[in-house]
Amino acid sequence: MNKIKEASLKMASLSIYKGILNRTVPKAFYELLRSADGPAEQFLNAWGEFFRVLCERGFGESFAECLTQTALFDENAFSMATASGKDDLAPALMAAVRRDLKTILELSKITPEEMLGGSPFAKELAGLELPCWKNGEPTAQMRGTLDECVHNMAEYYRGNGCGMYARYRAFIWRDRKIQPVEHPDGTTLSDLKGYDVQRKLAIDNTLAFLQKLPANNCLLYGDRGTGKSSTVKALLNEFYPKGLRVIEMPKESLMDFPKLVDQIAPLPMRFIIFIDDLSFSQQDDTYAALKAVLEGGLAGRPENTLIYATSNRRHLLRESFSDRNGDEIHLGDTIQESLSLADRFGLSIRFTLPDKARYLEIVRQLAFQRGLEDHIPELEAGAERWATERGGRSPRCARQFIRSAESKIKRGMPI
Repeated sequence: MNKIKEASLKMASLSIYKGILNRTVPKAFYELLRSADGPAEQFLNAWGEFFRVLCERGFGESFAECLTQTALFDENAFSMATASGKDDLAPALMAAVRRDLKTILELSKITPEEMLGGSPFAKELAGLELPCWKNGEPTAQMRGTLDECVHNMAEYYRGNGCGMYARYRAFIWRDRKIQPVEHPDGTTLSDLKGYDVQRKLAIDNTLAFLQKLPANNCLLYGDRGTGKSSTVKALLNEFYPKGLRVIEMPKESLMDFPKLVDQIAPLPMRFIIFIDDLSFSQQDDTYAALKAVLEGGLAGRPENTLIYATSNRRHLLRESFSDRNGDEIHLGDTIQESLSLADRFGLSIRFTLPDKARYLEIVRQLAFQRGLEDHIPELEAGAERWATERGGRSPRCARQFIRSAESKIKRGMPI
């Protein structure tokens, strides 16, 4: 049995890390191994496809890193157990892990020359000058002895989680599935100016949650453009190294909440379910669903999950005077029902529009952050005009103005 045929059989025999065969590059590599003893045309098709997907992912110069990274991000019995803090794993499981990691390392060292030489038509294809990858080095956790690799992988899972939750920090609930966000918003806490008291409340609550201390579901409410949603995004970017992940859930999908939490309840990471711009025009099904999720439903919220919602409305449900002067007999009960949802958030944080002094202070802080401190007087005057044209002062308005002003200053134009 030649080396390539043996490699094909070893890859097929993966057990704990079998899931990597569903990933694009390992799957294409496996097909290339399998085609090595088939017709030349099939082999060439597999070669081209493998090289294409390898280069698409930016690993044409480092195949070993690409293949071993798929193990790093695999969700399996070993990664799940170690991520949750378990140390005493079954000997049979650990033996399979060692075998799989050894196999993956061996596969990552196969060169294009060995692949071509292991086919029965090496001489026939020698003149085609096939594109060749470079192997490079395995990912850092897969270097050293096999014992060191197993130890390093376990340590990685404990510190970063497993599966797609180790690779990504932000997710969205779409089509009844948790889907990763490839390019999450990069806002950081240092980017947000003003509202220090409000943000400290959110930070303290989030830190308590990450430390597995009692924490509350949080409602961030108030005027538009004051940084409510940006605060949640910044919390994620600040605390994801501590195990925080955020899953954005559209309001219309709240009926799916039990399905979502069933998927994340066994995981070791801490999850914020983010519901942006929450409000209701009437007590519809999603209104009742959210009430049950917050407090009162039989299906409890798992301890690794909190809900953070943003809204322009304190009480979330749109009201009119006709609601209060209607012909319902028990009108007080109806009003209490309307107000009960917001009360189920243990922490409510109010964001209000800044006055002129606070607005200009935000402008100055943003100017210093962007290196525009030499233009403060012009920026303050321009910021006031900008706010007037847009119907009011807000942190969002200040950020938009600073971006526009910075562009003009760098082009030598008047603000």
